[in-house]
Amino acid sequence: MSITLKTADEIEKMRAAGRLGAEVLEMIAEYVVPGVTTEELDARCHEFMINTQKTIPAPLNYHGFPKSICTSVNHQVCHGIPSHKTLKKGDVVNIDITVIKNEFHGDTSEMFVVGEASILANRLIETTQKALYLGISMVKPGVKLGDIGHAIQTFAESKRYSVVREYCGHGIGRVFHEEPQVLHYGKPGTGITLEEGMTFTIEPMINAGKRHVKVLSDDWTVVTKDRSLSAQFEHTLAVTANGFEIFTVRNNETIEPTYIPPEHFSS
Repeated sequence: MSITLKTADEIEKMRAAGRLGAEVLEMIAEYVVPGVTTEELDARCHEFMINTQKTIPAPLNYHGFPKSICTSVNHQVCHGIPSHKTLKKGDVVNIDITVIKNEFHGDTSEMFVVGEASILANRLIETTQKALYLGISMVKPGVKLGDIGHAIQTFAESKRYSVVREYCGHGIGRVFHEEPQVLHYGKPGTGITLEEGMTFTIEPMINAGKRHVKVLSDDWTVVTKDRSLSAQFEHTLAVTANGFEIFTVRNNETIEPTYIPPEHFSS
């Protein structure tokens, strides 16, 4: 599959889908509390997407995935299936949302703290979000994807964390997952060269322990092998003529769609 450069009209549709994806995360935030089940969170998101937004939850039935969102708790890295499991104080959970509107996808995820998290969890979450912002800040025509992956990896490892390598960001548009693959590790000067009109996600998965992961018997949920905490943030963005535009910025983020102040990714 080749990389598709999006037209101005397609970019506008992706902008709309991205805002709707962010809106789901904004809506669900107040419900991530001790005692709630991830299945309840899924049901609220599903109802909001279908009935309020008139969007399609992209994960539902995607290659057989049974729910409308992914909820990955504590040592779960990604693709966690919402269930009857109750969230308790101190848990951290990644909620991953992808909506389809007018054929285009808006894909985004955020880390939530249930009640009050440990110092370790808060540091991991902060580092992961900074790693995402660092990667995005580098996006512009002429940059190699390997430069972005290397920067994310170097930053995370400088904090004594590890980067998951089995899962990565991806091109997105009318298709949920398309080219290019956006690795969160790599060597400078390698990989494809960014061009205006490319649209993709950056979504680093950072572990407090070792990088190694495994898939559980449900064939979806990915966990850290050493059961260490994992965190992830994700945005959908486009390469513009002189930089980037993030389609999925939330109201609780003090960044702009086209600008991230340096203090948001500095050490």
